Amino acid sequence: MEKASILEFSILANDLAKKNFQVCGVRSNGLVVFNRTVSLGRLEQLLSDSSPCVVAMEACATSQHSARVVMAHGHDVRPIPANYVKPFVK
Repeated sequence: MEKASILEFSILANDLAKKNFQVCGVRSNGLVVFNRTVSLGRLEQLLSDSSPCVVAMEACATSQHSARVVMAHGHDVRPIPANYVKPFVK
């Protein structure tokens, strides 16, 4: 990953999964910096290399553990209820 361009985001949207995660970084002006699938190891590397930001994720059974991992890297977690996430998928 290119550190100079990718790590400049204010919101990180994270779609949780078992092995791979869909991650989308957005700047404060709404510009999408990147949108890709990453492994758990790469996600933790991305979180540790980036400055503190808002991380949005769906509130589900596994989100509590993921939220603790994200907060350990100094980020602000914003869980989103599943009924609000579905309209974005459609």
